[in-house]
Amino acid sequence: MRSSQLSSILAVVLSSAVCACSDGPAADRYPASGVVREVLIEDHQVVIEHDEIEGLMPAMTMSFDVPDHALLEKLAAGQAIDFTVEATGKSYRVVEATLKGEAGSAGSSGSFSEELASVRDPAPAFELTDQNGAKLALADLRGKLVLLDFIFTSCPGPCPMLTSAHVTLQRMLPPALRARTRFVSISLDPVRDTPMALRAYGLARGADLAGWSFLTGDPEAVALVLKGYGVGSMRRPDGEIDHLVATFLIDAEGRIAQRFIGLEHEPEALLRALESLSG
Repeated sequence: MRSSQLSSILAVVLSSAVCACSDGPAADRYPASGVVREVLIEDHQVVIEHDEIEGLMPAMTMSFDVPDHALLEKLAAGQAIDFTVEATGKSYRVVEATLKGEAGSAGSSGSFSEELASVRDPAPAFELTDQNGAKLALADLRGKLVLLDFIFTSCPGPCPMLTSAHVTLQRMLPPALRARTRFVSISLDPVRDTPMALRAYGLARGADLAGWSFLTGDPEAVALVLKGYGVGSMRRPDGEIDHLVATFLIDAEGRIAQRFIGLEHEPEALLRALESLSG
């Protein structure tokens, strides 16, 4: 065999080995610009009011994961920034940011960290309509462990990622724990998210609806729930939805036991949290 042929074969083998051993899903990067509205240091999150991110999502205000603590500490509310979003298929990470100037507070929707429902507090009550058109109240779930999140069916990425992660968790649960656990997803866009739309969204992502309630309702009633949990607002007149990607674990007595901000909480971590409450 010629040396050039051998070199080519070795190159292919080494390339295949690198691909097979790389950690995590492949990531795409997207340039973006916007204004920092809040930095959540403990949760490794930054809330950005951003312009359209071409090829990824429309303009909106939402939270992003920031795994680099040094980068996170350089960010501050009111900064106008250019930034890079890394999309892995499981999360959206801000991996680079460049300060353009100070934009002030115009357009800000308020502080998520000040409004976010606290651990150990009673979970804010709700009574809404599920994917079958039936009423469901949080009080009806007393005695169960509730994993509560907030989604909307036209969401360009974060919501399907969150739901898919929780579907993985649902499938991991041992039978006894699964019987004690109810998954609940409340729509951030109740005008568009009818029970039928929510049912289709859940089924398309593999949720077992026997143990999962996708909830919608009167916009005013939903707005009160969103305010109670401090996760954001419903669709604005300009079409934008401000929202924090947040999951709440509610114990059998109706208290918030833990909260998980962003997308980078693995199903295994949620499983351990549920097991710790199952007694």
